[in-house]
Amino acid sequence: MKKLHKELKRFSAIEAGLAITGRPAVGIGLAVVFLGVTWAFTAMTFGQTPSHTFLVLAAVVGGYMALNIGANDVANNMGPAVGSRAMTMAGALLIAAICEASGAILAGGDVVGTISKGIIDPGTLSDNVKFVQVMIAALLASALWVNLATYLNAPVSTTHAIVGGVMGAGAIAAGVGAVHWSTVGAIVASWIISPMMGGVIAAALLLFVKKAILFQDDKITAARRWIPVLIGLMAGTFGMYLLIKGLARVYAPPSWLVGLAGIGLFLGVWALMRPIVRRQTVGMENRRKAVSGLFTHALIFSSALLSFAHGANDVANAVGPLAAIANALAGGGLADKAVVLPMWILVVGAVGISAGLFLFGPKLIRTVGEKITKLDRARAFCVSLSAAVTVLAASGLGLPVSSTHIAVGAVFGVGFLREALANHQELSHLVHPPRLDAIDSPQRVEKLERRRLVRRQHITTIGAAWVVTVPLSAALSAGLYLLLTAFLE
Repeated sequence: MKKLHKELKRFSAIEAGLAITGRPAVGIGLAVVFLGVTWAFTAMTFGQTPSHTFLVLAAVVGGYMALNIGANDVANNMGPAVGSRAMTMAGALLIAAICEASGAILAGGDVVGTISKGIIDPGTLSDNVKFVQVMIAALLASALWVNLATYLNAPVSTTHAIVGGVMGAGAIAAGVGAVHWSTVGAIVASWIISPMMGGVIAAALLLFVKKAILFQDDKITAARRWIPVLIGLMAGTFGMYLLIKGLARVYAPPSWLVGLAGIGLFLGVWALMRPIVRRQTVGMENRRKAVSGLFTHALIFSSALLSFAHGANDVANAVGPLAAIANALAGGGLADKAVVLPMWILVVGAVGISAGLFLFGPKLIRTVGEKITKLDRARAFCVSLSAAVTVLAASGLGLPVSSTHIAVGAVFGVGFLREALANHQELSHLVHPPRLDAIDSPQRVEKLERRRLVRRQHITTIGAAWVVTVPLSAALSAGLYLLLTAFLE
């Protein structure tokens, strides 16, 4: 009991700290301190030669981008868990910060050759200086756009932002013909594919949970049968997800081993969870809310794994251009396929993402987890599981997807399923009322038909932000590149 009291005190201290850092002036001040430390470290480490001045500038801009990734992108992983009350905001921020930093430092890297995502042919850039200017302009443009999107309460793809930035500055520097338009077309396709796949898979999972467990008369028996299966499915899926997406730098296993690992984890966790769920349900009320609570630990675990994989992959959006600049200034080739990132660059990305998450992340976490639609733990579980399932399915089919769009699309999918089922149930009661005095007026029927469980304004705001991310980042990057080159002439 004393140990529990101590832990609660710690979280109270974190909550109090968040109340302070959540104030805009304090958050901005601490962000400036982080960027100042980044500037001081790189300036003292690499000196003041002209080429190293570029590196110092790039390090500060990369740190700024990392702050914005933490403020915007991480909400997709932690929003459902916080919105469903499986975790407090303080607990979510702490777990996400640790997992994001661990993923970035332990499994991030080898991104120099892929940062442009095939957008610009590096061979079309005449020299290293021009390449460095393109990367700085792209990084700053994408960071500014993500910052604005966060202010507007819109979760956006930071990958799309950096791709748009590289495209815009690269097109100005090397010509429009240097742009790989087929890759841009694939990104445009992902605007539709990602949220649709995420939404459909999340809705299908939730429909199964409702039909197989929550709508059953004996919910306890149904939970004992199916929840170990669902948690086993999550374990197997996330095991494959981490092998493919999160640990690629550490170890890239063959496909057969990924599949075998997924099956092994599914069977092992299923066998482990059967007696655990049975013990948890002894004396449990036969109610939806009580049964939904059985997903709590799996939801926390999945959010942590998503954050680890995100740190391993999306840290490249902040430090990838920085690594490319460092490689170019060191005399490396512009088209090098794999350059191991220096640890200091990974630390800038990891610390920046964690700092941005703590200082500015709660706003977007609440948007994803609470403001789009109401999430309980069963719904949040389906959102988290669908993110991993969708990425694996899209990878197998060779489809371009965005993890941000998938997660947000999954939240919308769950919300629209709730809306459809609720309206269907209410209208069925009107058509076949249990009592004669339960018959309502035609006005009541019309009102029920218009019932909304998903806030429509978020569809417009988020959808518009997704559509303009690439072109706006490209235009902004092009303008910044022209300003930078004019200033240096």
